[in-house]
Amino acid sequence: MSAAPQSPTRFDETAWFKSTASAAQNECVEVNTTGTGSFVGLRDSKDAAAGVVTVTAVPFTAFVSALGAGRL
Repeated sequence: MSAAPQSPTRFDETAWFKSTASAAQNECVEVNTTGTGSFVGLRDSKDAAAGVVTVTAVPFTAFVSALGAGRL
């Protein structure tokens, strides 16, 4: 049984982005990935200092795909 991957403690501060579809809105989530692409960080664009939710990339990608396909 292999161990779960370890979450990074920090993301590159210059690499946060939000969807171009929501760029003009104030209530957005910013997204970042690790250098290896194993993890995705999510944070509130209005309060970046509040913290980051870190998830593994594979389930997050499936979630975003399901949203885009209208399955959620």
